[in-house]
Amino acid sequence: MTAVTDRPVPAPDVAPNFTTSPSGRRRKRTNAIMATLVTLAFLIALVPLISLLTEVVIRGGSMLTWQFISTDMTGVFGDSPDGGVRHAILGTLQITGLATLISAPIGLFAAVYLVEYGHGRLAKTLTFFVDVMTGIPSIVAGLFAVALFAILIGPAYRSGVMGAIALSVLMIPVVVRSCEEMLKLVPNELREASYALGVPKYLTIIKVVLRTSLAGIVTSIVLAIARVIGETAPLLLTVGIVTSMNTSMLDGRVATLPVFAYSQYSQDALGVGADRAWGAALVLILIIMILNLVARFISSRFSIAEK
Repeated sequence: MTAVTDRPVPAPDVAPNFTTSPSGRRRKRTNAIMATLVTLAFLIALVPLISLLTEVVIRGGSMLTWQFISTDMTGVFGDSPDGGVRHAILGTLQITGLATLISAPIGLFAAVYLVEYGHGRLAKTLTFFVDVMTGIPSIVAGLFAVALFAILIGPAYRSGVMGAIALSVLMIPVVVRSCEEMLKLVPNELREASYALGVPKYLTIIKVVLRTSLAGIVTSIVLAIARVIGETAPLLLTVGIVTSMNTSMLDGRVATLPVFAYSQYSQDALGVGADRAWGAALVLILIIMILNLVARFISSRFSIAEK
């Protein structure tokens, strides 16, 4: 008979107990501290936002009536409580819409070039100028539009097109940067699968890349609109302020909500002018909120990820 040798039995794998080991307790304390700090930072960041929204709703809510929305400032003088923001709402929608029509295609095409075609010196130059334009002050965009139309037409010319051009200067880099990041999120496997089926590159971009990133592109454009819809300085230089509606974007000054709020508050900071300014600010916030809701609907309706 052969002798049975005693072999050491390997110890079973035991998961470390983080509640009793010193390193486990230290990690647990560190995790709790970091979670508390992050939560505290989030609450601190909410304070100015909530206080601002509360102030605008309280002070502007009293002005938010049908009479305020459906009338303009024609024939309103002094401390008269009459008058409204109809002309400013229309001007804001017209100028912002025209600026979007200018900026969205240019920004999207530039982003497609950088992601799908851009290689070499031209792509680096375009990226550099986009980065520079992202940080320019808004007043510079207004001065650019004034100088451009002063050369082309004359120094006395003012119109909604000037304001749209000024806003588009601010919108284009935002659209380029945001859309570029959305296009980069599309997996290369989708492009390669399309190429393997013999689909040309331009159709791959249209049918695969843009279709896949549609939700992000729409969100990027809405963010760009929200970036410029409240700008005051460029519109103050280019379109100024009027008391009545002007539906022509090619001739004459056009009222906008940010300039209206500025002019009313500067004229009467303690009376009805200040109330109108707060009311215009609330209307502007509501317009931005509606735009975000529309963007969310479009994203959920047409996005491939939601299907």
